[in-house]
Amino acid sequence: MISQRTENGIILLTLENDLLRVELAPALGGRFTSVYNKSLNKEFLWHNQSLPLEKAEPGADYDSNFWGGIDELLPNDLPEKIDGIDYPDHGELWTTALDHVVEAENVILSGTLPKSRLFYQKTVILEKNLPEVKTNYTIRNLSGGTRHFLWKLHAALQITVGDRLKTSAKNARVVDPGSSRFRATGEFGWPEIEGMNAAIVPPKDGTMDFFYLYNAPEGTMKMISAHDDHCFAYRYDQEVFPFQWYFASYGQFRGHYTAILEPASAMPVSVNEAAGLGQCSVLEPGEEMNTSVTIYAGVRNEV
Repeated sequence: MISQRTENGIILLTLENDLLRVELAPALGGRFTSVYNKSLNKEFLWHNQSLPLEKAEPGADYDSNFWGGIDELLPNDLPEKIDGIDYPDHGELWTTALDHVVEAENVILSGTLPKSRLFYQKTVILEKNLPEVKTNYTIRNLSGGTRHFLWKLHAALQITVGDRLKTSAKNARVVDPGSSRFRATGEFGWPEIEGMNAAIVPPKDGTMDFFYLYNAPEGTMKMISAHDDHCFAYRYDQEVFPFQWYFASYGQFRGHYTAILEPASAMPVSVNEAAGLGQCSVLEPGEEMNTSVTIYAGVRNEV
């Protein structure tokens, strides 16, 4: 079942089956605003209660407009000149209004990013009798030049003390010691660092974490609740997303208490640096990439 409502002038599309109720905002780059499991009576996504749901203008600062839910970053994270084009903070997609079409039980969102001229399409399918959302993607280069880019999933989750990030990644690095509980700058074997298990969520103690995770044999990234075994998980193609980023604020970042799961197509954060290492997405003129991602929001032993 698919329905529509409006909040603060923003159209929200609701997809619903017996287990899940999911909401999307086409005008906000296709952001998921809610992933709610009805049988568990649980909202998995974190929201910034101090901000209204509203559209930011292209070029806006991301951090001060960080509402939560599930965004996607395309074609960059840091403001950066890539392939001769100046890109804004956290890319173009989050401020781009997408067209939407409802076909049977599916929602198709699409649009072309104005600077990069990357065409983006996402078909959202709520699986029957499963607490899963399947998203089928196409990204096509409509420009006349090569496009180097980052594509990153970005799910802000509700967390509690003792929750655990589960990933098969073997190695990790701290992105920035100034944005981490840990001072180490070299590679380490995930999750043990400085005598601690970095996968375990601490209390809201005014700290934060930011890691690159890599060398994962499986294309999965999960957050498992310590108290009730509830689980949010991404399943995806590692050929498209060979890296994982993990950002979590335990109060240091603007007082927020949330963890963000970020399967990513590039590493490190600078697309230019990643391109130099051969570690970013690349599309030639007219070329396209197609992939699928599954979001699971249920009980761990059923994932």
